[in-house]
Amino acid sequence: MVNGRCNNLLLAVYLSAKCKTFIAPSMDLDMYDHPSNQKNLKKLKTYGNIIMPVGKGQLASGLYGNGRMLEPNQIISFLINHYKSNLPLTGKNVLITSGPTYEQIDPVRFIGNNSSGKMGFALAEVAASQGANVILITGPTNEKIHNSLIKIHPVLSADNMYEAVKKHYADCDIAIASAAVSDFRVKSPAKKKIKKFEGKRSLELVPTKDVLAYMGRNKKNQFLVGFALETDNELENAKIKLKEKNLNAIVLNSLSDKGAGFSSNTNKISYIKMNDSVKKFPLQSKLDCAKNIFEQILSS
Repeated sequence: MVNGRCNNLLLAVYLSAKCKTFIAPSMDLDMYDHPSNQKNLKKLKTYGNIIMPVGKGQLASGLYGNGRMLEPNQIISFLINHYKSNLPLTGKNVLITSGPTYEQIDPVRFIGNNSSGKMGFALAEVAASQGANVILITGPTNEKIHNSLIKIHPVLSADNMYEAVKKHYADCDIAIASAAVSDFRVKSPAKKKIKKFEGKRSLELVPTKDVLAYMGRNKKNQFLVGFALETDNELENAKIKLKEKNLNAIVLNSLSDKGAGFSSNTNKISYIKMNDSVKKFPLQSKLDCAKNIFEQILSS
């Protein structure tokens, strides 16, 4: 590899490669320590190659020491950490609220909404792909995610989400409130299932705790983004919410746009900044919406 001797397939691939090359040495203790090999490893590094460390343990010769190739999971971790270090959100903590909340009427019924959690999960995926450590606080959803950088905290009610946000908000750098939190809950949920034969029943509703208002009141260095799902006077209502909740930006989406809103895989959003400037995006996948939202955040 150092001298360009190409007498097998591996060396042919290496000498033809235009991409970054990672080298995981594997040799016996004395061979690894020999000045010739140490000199060669240093020279390979000057070519732009990344030299991984060797493992320590039992070697083929019976000796114990340095020289073992790293285990596959260690190699993967090395690669992830290398590329993660160059990502824009590396070292940042991102908090995302997602999905609906359910407010119990009795043990089997609840007040809820049609939020699927798709937008919040897409935001979590994008944040993690850019190196962030993600806290995803989500109401009931069928969405799944598998990423070691994303910690999921499932909640049920608005009060549950409020308490989870209080626990994690102070440590985050960016917070995105995409959850569709219930505005009202039943004041006194029934202890047992309400029977139909009991006839008409009135439910007394009281306001839930305002999660986004709490985040706005307690904002210090966090960059706080809210969501507004509107059906009329959309832009005006979103701008009012932006100011009232002390947000850095708000994402507006509308139920009047076909293919946008709850449960669908697509969305049509507008990103509104504190100075009232509006960036409109076409109908696109929720993953692309999430990418555009983070582009706007990172450019702020």
